[in-house]
Amino acid sequence: MKDKKLYRVEEGKMLCGVCGGIAQYFGVDPTIIRLLWAAFCLAGGCGIPAYIIAAIIIPREPSHF
Repeated sequence: MKDKKLYRVEEGKMLCGVCGGIAQYFGVDPTIIRLLWAAFCLAGGCGIPAYIIAAIIIPREPSHF
């Protein structure tokens, strides 16, 4: 069984790669995660600080070269 790890993605990222990394971790389309995050930001306004915290806490995807 492969260990799943949460990383910020480098390829296909829009801002910091947080939504792309979460989408990759759960195996869903990144657009769905981005739309959910936008709705979360509009609904309560705490989505922006949550994104910034996630961008700081979640490590970058390791380089594979």
